[in-house]
Amino acid sequence: MFDRPVGGDASVLVSVDFGDPGYEESLQELRQLVVSAGMSIAGTVEARRPKPDPKFFVGSGKADELLAVVKTTDAKVAVFNHDLSPSQQRNLERLLEVRVVDRTGLILDIFALRAQSHEGKLQVELAQLEHLSTRLVRGWTHLERQKGGIGVRGGPGETQLELDRRMLRIRVKQLREKLAKLKQQRGMQRRARRRSQVLSVSLVGYTNAGKSTLFNRLTQSGVYAADQLFATLDTTSRKLYIPDGGPVVMSDTVGFIKHLPHALVEAFGATLEEAVQADLLLHIVDVASDSRDEQVEQVNLVLSEIGAQDVPQVLVLNQIDRVGIPPGLDRDEYGRISKVRVSAKTGEGLDLLRQALLEHQQGLQDQLTQSYQNA
Repeated sequence: MFDRPVGGDASVLVSVDFGDPGYEESLQELRQLVVSAGMSIAGTVEARRPKPDPKFFVGSGKADELLAVVKTTDAKVAVFNHDLSPSQQRNLERLLEVRVVDRTGLILDIFALRAQSHEGKLQVELAQLEHLSTRLVRGWTHLERQKGGIGVRGGPGETQLELDRRMLRIRVKQLREKLAKLKQQRGMQRRARRRSQVLSVSLVGYTNAGKSTLFNRLTQSGVYAADQLFATLDTTSRKLYIPDGGPVVMSDTVGFIKHLPHALVEAFGATLEEAVQADLLLHIVDVASDSRDEQVEQVNLVLSEIGAQDVPQVLVLNQIDRVGIPPGLDRDEYGRISKVRVSAKTGEGLDLLRQALLEHQQGLQDQLTQSYQNA
């Protein structure tokens, strides 16, 4: 096994074009992920194939080319823009003699570096263990030796692999129980907010779309915001007072990304629950991105996966200062504000966003009043 990459490690990127129209965008995103992980990029190896090679994913010839680049650049890590099978990862590490990281492993490493809260660290550890469990398949010869005899942990004849699997299952169970308790506590807090008729708003969007910058602008908070992927992992909630309205609880959530590992979606269930239970979602979109339509679609796919597809949503087109679009808003066929154009950086259009929050706040109060009258 190899140590996880540390800041400053040189890496070689590996990306295979299988005919995906979003190939270039995916490769650019990989570069951003690697930089966000604190590594430098020493080189890039690209290939075109109809399907992955069973042994090396890229084929034996391209694997030899990759080995030459690793040796020439003295890279410590080979980062693949794809998910590798345990055997492919193992074969590549034996050939290259450096750590091989696939896309899921890289995202998990970034999450491990960024998690700050107790809950966030538990969620990341659970996702890492879930990912590791798929790698404990006769992965290393030292795990196949038997443990047995008097005073040895594990039953007679229990292999190290079986022991590691059992310990992993125990730890996963413990983490799930702890996260379930935290989820229950969040539920109690949400019910209290609902009783006090406070509008609950969650910011969602593709990673690096400017959610945390907008959150800081609206709530006067100091949440960490940077031009990098997954700058914010831990959900932060703050109260925001709307003129002529009242208090709003706003939550900044983890950003989404194309091919977000399922283990992360599942592990961050307690955090993403804020989006599921919200009264309103502000879907932040980087209007300056050439891939904004695909990013919107990807976020909506994840929202559907976690059960938040029916939560009312306002599309917030952010970073209008970069493309020269004036602030403004659009309404749907029912007269409700459905889209707002703003700049979190300059503050342009934030008055229109507050207007949207006020209208939804008034709508929530009308719904609650109607439900009380019907009760």
